[in-house]
Amino acid sequence: MLKQLNRFRHSLVLKLIVSVGLTLLVSISVWAYFNIRSQRTKVMENFVAGTNRLGATIKLGTHYSMMLNSRDEINEIIKNISKLKEIENIRIYNKEGKIKFSNRPAELDLATNIKAEACDICHRSEPPLDKLDLSERTRILYSPKGHRMLGIIDPIYNEPGCSAGGCHIHPRDKKILGALDVVISLEETDRAIFSIEKEMIILALFVFFITSTIIFFFVLKFVNEPIRKLIAGTRRIAGGNYYGKVEIDQDDEMGQLAKAVNSMGQKIGEKQADLNAQRDEYQTLFEHVPCLITVQDRNFRLLRYNYDFAKNFNPQPGDFCFHAYKGRSEKCPVCPVEKTFEDGLSHYGEESGIDKDGILTHWLFTTSPIRNEKGEIVAAMEISLNITERKRLEEELKKSEIKYHAIFNNIPNPVFVLKKDTLVILDCNDSVKGIYGFDKDEIINSPFLGLFMEKERASVEAEIRNSPVINQVKQLHKNGDTIFVNIRISPSAYPGEKVLLVTTSDITERLEAEQLLIQASKMTTLGEMASGVAHELNQPLSVIKTASSFIIRKTNQNEKIEDQIMSTMVNKIDSSVDRASKIINHMRLFARKSDMEREKVNVNEILENAFEIFSQQLKIRDIEVVWDTEDNLSEIKADSSRLEQVFINLLINARDAIEDLYPPGQDTKGDKKITLRTRSAGGTVIVEVCDTGIGIPDTILDKIFEPFFTTKEVGKGTGLGLSISYGIIKDCGGSITAESEPGKGACFIMQFPVAAE
Repeated sequence: MLKQLNRFRHSLVLKLIVSVGLTLLVSISVWAYFNIRSQRTKVMENFVAGTNRLGATIKLGTHYSMMLNSRDEINEIIKNISKLKEIENIRIYNKEGKIKFSNRPAELDLATNIKAEACDICHRSEPPLDKLDLSERTRILYSPKGHRMLGIIDPIYNEPGCSAGGCHIHPRDKKILGALDVVISLEETDRAIFSIEKEMIILALFVFFITSTIIFFFVLKFVNEPIRKLIAGTRRIAGGNYYGKVEIDQDDEMGQLAKAVNSMGQKIGEKQADLNAQRDEYQTLFEHVPCLITVQDRNFRLLRYNYDFAKNFNPQPGDFCFHAYKGRSEKCPVCPVEKTFEDGLSHYGEESGIDKDGILTHWLFTTSPIRNEKGEIVAAMEISLNITERKRLEEELKKSEIKYHAIFNNIPNPVFVLKKDTLVILDCNDSVKGIYGFDKDEIINSPFLGLFMEKERASVEAEIRNSPVINQVKQLHKNGDTIFVNIRISPSAYPGEKVLLVTTSDITERLEAEQLLIQASKMTTLGEMASGVAHELNQPLSVIKTASSFIIRKTNQNEKIEDQIMSTMVNKIDSSVDRASKIINHMRLFARKSDMEREKVNVNEILENAFEIFSQQLKIRDIEVVWDTEDNLSEIKADSSRLEQVFINLLINARDAIEDLYPPGQDTKGDKKITLRTRSAGGTVIVEVCDTGIGIPDTILDKIFEPFFTTKEVGKGTGLGLSISYGIIKDCGGSITAESEPGKGACFIMQFPVAAE
């Protein structure tokens, strides 16, 4: 019996009943508490309201008698009303606190303390209050018999009839003439409230016990009984009967749990069959695994071994491992199996020996303990893997590493190995010293971005991570000098992590030579444009000369110049000076040596600048320029000064091609045209410079961008214009091609990648 009680005490059913019962008890108790408090409040509110109405009734009943100052009638009214069972006392106080009327004759004309309980409600401040809420006029008293009483004091106001009546005159400035104090017994009311509370508690207890009883029998029927069946079913499964059924005829969670237990038993049976099959399979694997496996006791006697071990060493029954492995008569001086028996840990290592064929053999061994059910080490397993071939390959790999390390260090270009996520320099070759001035130990473990100017590091980092090639970027020498390099980036592997292999090529000297060629080409271009620029400057100078001569002549003749004419003259002079200054500044900027800084530029603006400086050259030759440019064209990244030189070179070539086709004096009828066209397509900006000149023969079309190649007469061209233009466009990441039909003109098509945001 005690055992059953103890089991029930620890059962889920008891825990459910207790937890649900306590929750229900607390919930019903809280509900009863708030309900009782609400009922008590409502009863008291109704009683207070009734008492207040009684006071108002008394005031109305005595109003006429007070107007006539009929004291006997007032006393009679109070006496009759006080006969009601609940009324304890009715008093009327005057302004000075004297009891003028009362249902108790002994109290008449008694003066009370003005700060007493009933009067203090109004007289707690000076001047006394004349307006109070009902809650402020209400008080609770206790009678000598011990029951509670409710008192409500009601002020009697000075009405117009009182201050103007003929019977008794009160001054108009008096607001309060007195007060009516009604005291009602709460004995019956408290008894009724107690009765309500008792009934509410009985109802709550009844609901609790009824609900608890229903829950108890429900849990026993639908929880306890299914749980017992589930426990019996799981015990059957634990005993090996995997296909027994737990019968629970319910569609709720218990029924679903029974189905799950039945399914679990079936799956465990299937898994057990699989385990048996796997055991046989593992036994087969143990015998045929391509490594040497032995199981040894504490005396290093071979208890079991696999097929490979038997084939390689041909052990005899009861043989020892040291005899089978190495033909020794005693254990090895350093034995990993012995260490495993001592500390219970696995041990790893390599060992070499002569096999049965007399060949030096290398093994990689691992030992691990075998324990019984008590955790005691009863045997040790040793697994050995023949690594003779691997050892040979390792030796060859070491030789290869030495060779490639020598190649790495002797590459003429600097090579950096960067950590992929942080771009920290993990390694570099010896060529870094010659180009950057840093020793290896100075630059290793430092950020690769430290070799760039600070303002360019963010953009360079993005390019390093997203582009395999970065051309013509600035880097810093150890002494602070600026060098220009081309960078090649490729992902690679490094021991333990992913890296970037970065190779740089110093192009500083090449760029300086190119700059000299480009600057010489600019000077040549300026020389060719001299006549056009002179004509362009002559126009604003003529305007200035004409206007100034007019003003001087008028001044010498003491003639007044009209204000409007003077304003026009001055404005013309000012605009002409601005125009001449703009032309000169443009020429000066064009002639200045480029600093090779690439920035975001608009191709349309550069094309317009190139045309502006060259427009007079075309105008005096009657060559029409047709504009076909796209509005809101995407920006590209380029050196605006160098790109302007490209466009001027192409305009010069177009001019010369047209002049070769149309000799001077020939009527061309508007056939001499140069078309400038821009557009966007697929992330690129396309610029076309087309002419209606003599064209380019097919035989030389693929040679026109080669250095020093020209079709012009000696003295008219260097052959560097298109070659330089080709290099400038390539530096911008773009491309240039030429299309031509001999006798009908040529078209140069340039494509630039849109600048990244």
